[in-house]
Amino acid sequence: MTPRVVVLGASGFLGATLVAQLAERPVLLRAVARRPAVPPACSAPAHTEIRSADLTDRTALAEAVADADAVVHLVTHRDAQGSWRTRDGDPVAEHTNVTVLRDLLEILAERPRSEGAPPPTVLFASTASLDAHEPPPTAPGATPPATAAAGPLTGYDRQKYAAELALRAADLAGVVRGVALRLPTVFGPAVNPRAPDRGVVSAMVRRALEGEPLTLWADGSLRRNLLPVADAARGFLAALDHADRLAGRSWTLGADRDSSLGEVFEQVAALVAEYTGRPPVPVHRTAPPTGAATGSDFRDVRVDAAPFRAVTGWRPLLDTRTALEATVAALVPPPGAPPPMSTTAAPAATPAAEHDLASGNRRARPGEQQAPAAANAPGTARALGKDSA
Repeated sequence: MTPRVVVLGASGFLGATLVAQLAERPVLLRAVARRPAVPPACSAPAHTEIRSADLTDRTALAEAVADADAVVHLVTHRDAQGSWRTRDGDPVAEHTNVTVLRDLLEILAERPRSEGAPPPTVLFASTASLDAHEPPPTAPGATPPATAAAGPLTGYDRQKYAAELALRAADLAGVVRGVALRLPTVFGPAVNPRAPDRGVVSAMVRRALEGEPLTLWADGSLRRNLLPVADAARGFLAALDHADRLAGRSWTLGADRDSSLGEVFEQVAALVAEYTGRPPVPVHRTAPPTGAATGSDFRDVRVDAAPFRAVTGWRPLLDTRTALEATVAALVPPPGAPPPMSTTAAPAATPAAEHDLASGNRRARPGEQQAPAAANAPGTARALGKDSA
């Protein structure tokens, strides 16, 4: 029987990339989001259904997952500027980040199931920032402290943790096979032009393309784990393949090494200069504006993906520099086009740039000829269909 896989939040930055990879598999794929998802442009074995729905509406949510064998929950709140940051007590953010998952679990609990049939799999996108505060939850009903050795939790962290606990409880009750995947900073070219990467990496690329200096808070020594979006999506495929062994726990995904923000910004400036032919834009180190930063902005974010890799065999296929180069290539305007107009909206990623991110082949710079891509290069869309040890 062909499994039905439902992706909630399918039109977003990560969701669109995951949908494109899932479309290479022999599954019944349903991509659900408030705005229409972009269908994958590939010769794909999956039967793909694109559905628009307000997933904060419980009835629409129930219809979206009515026959699902697996649900990938990528729904998250963003404000008018596209930021994921939330303030404590924001009812809209709380509903989107926590209540929607609780509604999903209740809907699946109420659904009839044949005797002996396994419960549906639910994958939930969480945040690696929780690793610094609390280990993965071990008991339903536990609550994280308001502060920990790593400092106070943000409203976003608390909401993600509450959702993890709800998923853990549903798994223990046999309602679902629940797996929370904690993600670090995810970046790269956007598959869906309506959902560009709004993270710090792409924002700095856009600024450099405009010839603007890159502003770095503090001295640049803070470290972050940067995971290419194609590798993050592959992590969800690996979790689907190994749900039995992963169920009931939270697992962290991450790149092979973390990077200092100063190093990343300098690389961005240099890579953009290679494409534009202009000198690299300067990287300015400065104090943040009053009220613009939280304590978590001044702490290293380090992750340990070894447990997840040991179970699934997943590993990132792209090193940070290759992925940065692909990100720059995707945002460089084509010849004759104007430069980006702002640092908050990215031009649509070209199909060539998307292929570069998956395959690791560098897009030709101005004046160069593009080298032919290797057939079935590691990480291409078709190779990404199934993770291997």
